[in-house]
Amino acid sequence: MAAKVQRASREELAARVRMAMDLERQTMELYCKFESAFAEPEEVRSFWFDMAQHESRHFGALALVAGLLQGRSGRTLRVARHLDTARLNHLRRCLRRAHREADQGVTLSRAFALALEIESSEIEDVVLDLIHELRGDTERERAVHLLLHDLGDLAYMVEKYADDPELLARADALLERQVARLKKDVELASRPANKQKIQRRAAR
Repeated sequence: MAAKVQRASREELAARVRMAMDLERQTMELYCKFESAFAEPEEVRSFWFDMAQHESRHFGALALVAGLLQGRSGRTLRVARHLDTARLNHLRRCLRRAHREADQGVTLSRAFALALEIESSEIEDVVLDLIHELRGDTERERAVHLLLHDLGDLAYMVEKYADDPELLARADALLERQVARLKKDVELASRPANKQKIQRRAAR
């Protein structure tokens, strides 16, 4: 079922964007900690670096949204109704716990599990929804492809470096759900009415 949407007030959306920016920053910093903690082998270090870099791009996308909201007083954007403060606060608690564990020292398998828990959250939907509203379906599709790339890499790393079949099954299941969602998005964007919407956005 497609997420219901509503038109948020400028103040409400700005506050939500600030919360999402803080969560993306915390996620980036967590992956930076893992990049430092697991410097060997190089494949693992590079994986955590890439994850942190992608989170920095999400932070930048949200910073752009914040700037646009500040620059035009009458601007409003649609937001998914399920992306509420309670869910964002839930992820904040998850990140606080993850940072505490990372500071105390975790195994590589546990680091993968924490990353999977974070990537399973709906914080990415905040970014994807805002990208879709600002740039249209094509740009959102690119962002989803990047997310799928990250999840595919995570599943690969779990399979190669963690002896945990249950964790691997969770990673594979998450990847399959996101692939199904991407397929649905592409099919929706291909409908004539939505093609017209995309063309109107591109003409702005």
